[in-house]
Order: sequence, then C-alpha cells, then structure tokens
Amino acid sequence: MKNICIIGAGSIGGFIGTRLAATGQTAVSAIARGATLDALRTHGWRLRQGDRLLQAPVAAASAQAADLGVQDLVIIAVKGPALSQVARDIAPLLGPDTVVLPAMNGVPWWFIEGRAGLGDAPLNSVDPGGLIRAAIPLRHVLGCVVHASTASPEPGLVQHRMGQGLIVGEPLGGHSDRCAKVAALLAAAGFEVTDSADVRADIWYKLWGNLTMNPISALTGATIDRVLADPLTRQFCTDAMAEAALIGERIGCHIAQRPEDRHLVTARLGAFKTSMLQDVEAGRPIELDAIVTAVREIGQRVGLPTPQIDVLLGLTRLFARVHGLYPEAAAPT
Repeated sequence: MKNICIIGAGSIGGFIGTRLAATGQTAVSAIARGATLDALRTHGWRLRQGDRLLQAPVAAASAQAADLGVQDLVIIAVKGPALSQVARDIAPLLGPDTVVLPAMNGVPWWFIEGRAGLGDAPLNSVDPGGLIRAAIPLRHVLGCVVHASTASPEPGLVQHRMGQGLIVGEPLGGHSDRCAKVAALLAAAGFEVTDSADVRADIWYKLWGNLTMNPISALTGATIDRVLADPLTRQFCTDAMAEAALIGERIGCHIAQRPEDRHLVTARLGAFKTSMLQDVEAGRPIELDAIVTAVREIGQRVGLPTPQIDVLLGLTRLFARVHGLYPEAAAPT
C-alpha cells in the first residue's frame, strides 16, 4: 500500500498521517480545507510528541478528492457530522481494491450490515437515507478503533497526549490478508496494532465508555474525574452503561466488565477533557448521533428500552441545539 490519503487532517488524522509519512515507505496525501490545508502545504505533516517535533512531507494536499486520484488506503478521520459530505466527494479516491479505514468515534454506518435481527435499513442516526452506505460499499471497509488522545493546538499541528493503540478488523469478522497488510503498515509507523477477529465488539466496548462520559462532560463542562467523583452522576453513568451492555448482548457484542470496573479504568486518566467537551469549547458540532443516538436506535430495533440513555440524549441534544452545535428538527425524535 504505497498511496494513502487521510481525509480530515485534524488531531487524529494528523497523528496517523504524520506517523505513516515519517516511515518514508508511503506517499501520504490529505484532503483538508482552510487553514489546515494551508499549513499542510507550507509545513507538511507535523506531530509533537513530548518535546520532539516529528515532521514529514505531504505527498499532496487538496480540498478536492479529484486532485488526488485512486488510493490504496483511505483513512477517514473526520467528525461524524462531516461524514455525509465525505461520502459525496470520495468517489475519485476509490478503485476496485481501495481499502477505507474510518478512524472515527462511535457507531459506524456499516455496523449493522449482515447482522440478523437489526433490519436491512441503514441506521437513520448515522446514515440517513443510506447515502454513506451507497458511496462506500462494505467491500471497501475495514473497521477501526482508536485508543489515543491527541489535540490540535493550531491548524496542521498535532499534539500527542497519550495512547497509540489501533484496532483494525474485517467488518463481518474473521481475519484477512488485506487487514494483516494494513495492520503491518500501521505497526511499522509505531502504533500498537491489534488485528481483531471481532472489531464490532471492540467498537461497542469503546462506545460503552464514551456513551456517558462524552455527553455529560459536554453538558457540564466537567473533566471526567469530576463526573466520576459525584456519586449521583457516577450512578447515572452506571445505569446508562447497563442499558448499553444489554443491547450489546442482544447484538453479539458481549461486555465482560461491570460499569464500576470501567469507571476505575477511566478514573486513571485524571482531569481529562473528552473529545465532545473539546468540541463544545471550540464551538464545533458535536458527535452526538454516532455516540448516543445510534445506541438508542439499535435498542429500539432489538426491542430494548433505554430510559437512562433517552434522558442523556434529550438533555445533550437540547443543550447542543441551544448553542448551535446540533441541527434543529421539526419535532423531537
């Protein structure tokens, strides 16, 4: 895989793109806009790790996919609200064997494909009308889970905070040569890579923790240590996570931990700002649908009530609408 394109050269996209480009083994291009595009053209890929600045040339950078042509690997690292536009523009990057790796938070658009009991219709919460599924067929996709914390202190510059784990896997499970190749490519760039036989379960496990911490921090402005220190909010997180775990059991994504076990793991991060809180503080649209709305929708499809998740969704959605961070709707859903 010699030609790689990163769509969304923000904190995660820039993290992955810089590491890959720095190996000197691949030509890493970018789809970006505005100040980030200008910075890439001027400075190339840049990643600060502690006191060290890692810098590597960008093969090409453009706002238009048509300028870059067919790629071997396309890594999508945009926020959920931007994915529909990516789907509209992605066609020039895709050849018959192109692999698409969405390095994004929450439930991906392909999550229910090939799964009995979840219906044939795409998830309205993450792919209304099936636009994304039509533009990026499942045969191109590898699942991905990112376990890393990064930030972008200025356009085109990424600060690595902690973690460098990437889980990759075939959407329908099992192992494949193409997934092994992508895993090896990422490992050569310094990531701690797992080639998973059940990446859907890995996605659900990460989501299980993000489901509560992200929206509660966005609503309150609190870092996760404070969310967990309050006994009432901690219990609310526990109750909502129990609902998500039951849904996971129904769809084949078993979670072995108890919510309290996960709280202990999360608490070790200390005074940590979630990605959703960072988006609120920056005035960016929040990724509510992929992290919360989709869980509720899947629960509805399998006939499981989600009263705690419903409260969390309703309050966060209203907060985000009042602050212009989530689209208005004709009627509540």
